[in-house]
Amino acid sequence: MTRILLVEDHEEIWDFLSRRLQRRGYEVILAHDGQDGVEKTRVASPDIVLLDMNLPILDGWTAAKTIRADTSIPRVPIIALTAHAMSGDREKTLAAGCDDYHAKPVDFSK
Repeated sequence: MTRILLVEDHEEIWDFLSRRLQRRGYEVILAHDGQDGVEKTRVASPDIVLLDMNLPILDGWTAAKTIRADTSIPRVPIIALTAHAMSGDREKTLAAGCDDYHAKPVDFSK
C-alpha cells in the first residue's frame, strides 16, 4: 500500500484530504507542522509527501529544503500544496526541492 505523508496544519483540510486518500486505498500519515513533517519523513519512509507551504514552527519551503539536505532520508517525491497561488510560487517551491506544485483545493482528477 502506498504511504502518503500529509503535512497540513488546518484540521478541516487534513481531515478532508486524509479521508479522500484513504478511500482511494492509500495509507495516510499525518503531520501538523513542518518540523513534525521532517521527522515523519525521516522515520516513516513515506512513498510521497504532500506538503502545505504555510505551516507553523517550520514553513513548507524550509521543511522541503531540510528533507532534501538530510542524506539519511531517501529521495521521496514532495508535492507542494498552497491556498495562496501567487505568481512565482511554483518556481519558489521547485527551488526549495519540491517536485511539483498544486493549489488548494486539491483537484483529485489530476
